[in-house]
Amino acid sequence: MKALHFGAGNIGRGFIGKLLADAQHQVTFADVNQGLIDQLNHRQEYAVQVVGESRHLDRVTNVAAVSSAGPEVIERIATADLVTTAVGPAVLDKIASTLAKGLQARFERGNDTPLNIIACENMVRGTSHLRDEVLKYLPAEYHAALESKVGFVDSAVDRIVPPAAANDDPLEVTVESFSEWIVDRGQFKGDVPEIAGMETTDNLMAFVERKLFTLNTGHIVTAYLGRLRGYHTIREAIEDPVIRSKVRAAMEESGAVLVRRYGFDPKLHAAYIEKILSRFANPYLVDEIDRVGRQPLRKLGAQDRLVKPLLGCLEYGLPCEQLQEGIAAALHYRNADDPQAVELQQWIEQDGVAAALSRATGLAVDHPVLAAIVERYHQL
Repeated sequence: MKALHFGAGNIGRGFIGKLLADAQHQVTFADVNQGLIDQLNHRQEYAVQVVGESRHLDRVTNVAAVSSAGPEVIERIATADLVTTAVGPAVLDKIASTLAKGLQARFERGNDTPLNIIACENMVRGTSHLRDEVLKYLPAEYHAALESKVGFVDSAVDRIVPPAAANDDPLEVTVESFSEWIVDRGQFKGDVPEIAGMETTDNLMAFVERKLFTLNTGHIVTAYLGRLRGYHTIREAIEDPVIRSKVRAAMEESGAVLVRRYGFDPKLHAAYIEKILSRFANPYLVDEIDRVGRQPLRKLGAQDRLVKPLLGCLEYGLPCEQLQEGIAAALHYRNADDPQAVELQQWIEQDGVAAALSRATGLAVDHPVLAAIVERYHQL
């Protein structure tokens, strides 16, 4: 099977690209980094350090790469069986026009083979969003062909892939042993490809929110509380017993929403929370707080990892004190190298904490929970 993967960064190489290659699919990466493209084409392989309770080295082979801004990527889309992405939500819209051009070329040459596209992003229904963007660029006469021949498959992805440590190999990447890639079975066109590590479900939103409300919520609360206590890595922060207790409490609050909303088994979800905490403490992963905490405005959004579970707690009348503290800690996040962090602090300085929080989260300025978060902000 010919697979085209947008994004040859650490997540692309260490997670989705690796699973596709391990399944013996022909993998081509598309990226804007010409140096990375040249390295992949020259070597056609790279190393992956897989770390859990122990560590081992895997080698991904028979890969190629093309520029995502050049003509060759259009040809790859026209002939691919599967297209995946790991580019980040902000970049997803930027590749929509390229996908539209490739799909138009595919339809013009009469390629009727079903094509499935899966956006593997930290984003709720990211592939459906990508489909809407592609339709903006694809001429109307091809919309029917897209509807019948192209599957836009939503997914939930979970694997911690920190920035690569400095070494002599620019292609080597480190990933944790745990990974989860769950896709919506009903959105495929044609046969569902067999890929070890890719699971199908008929209830994707349950797993999207389980990951968002657990891994993402716990990760970001660890980062923001850790920064307040002067830590630099996620592992340092989660080994602080006070922070660990608070992070567990935040995930328990968001987990109570999942139990109510989707009927998850409370005992199994409690075990899942403990698994997440152990992943944060992985001694082989050096995961910087500034990597996890970056882009606080996006992460304070109404549909993201802090406010969405908070709103769920309010919907069901559940406790949410620790989620409130996590949001308050986010308002303290400072990073001169992160434009969103700088902008957030400018909002607070210019308009006050309440107005900045309302602007970031969409909560009304007079919402009772907003006032409670502002109080916690001042306490912190």
